[in-house]
Amino acid sequence: MSMSNKSGRGDEVFVYNKDIILKKLYEDDEVVVVVAPNEDQLREIILRLLQERPMTVRELHEILSGLASEDKIRYALNKLVEEGVVEGDEEGRYYALYV
Repeated sequence: MSMSNKSGRGDEVFVYNKDIILKKLYEDDEVVVVVAPNEDQLREIILRLLQERPMTVRELHEILSGLASEDKIRYALNKLVEEGVVEGDEEGRYYALYV
């Protein structure tokens, strides 16, 4: 997982991976502090991840660990299912309906 930072007009961003770009608050040699995604941002991140491949909650949580709890991921997934853009299968995998 590559991590880099970019700046544009003084706004510091942190590129966690190609699907997750967050606002950076602080960085030193040992730590990067970012603003956790809000509910809408989390749903968008999850949707982009699921457009790449179907995943379970556990797989999503592994990618998003430190950014969102398992409960927040489940809540966001339920919202995406209600919106009709994500479906789950009987094996616990979720996938995006529109790629």
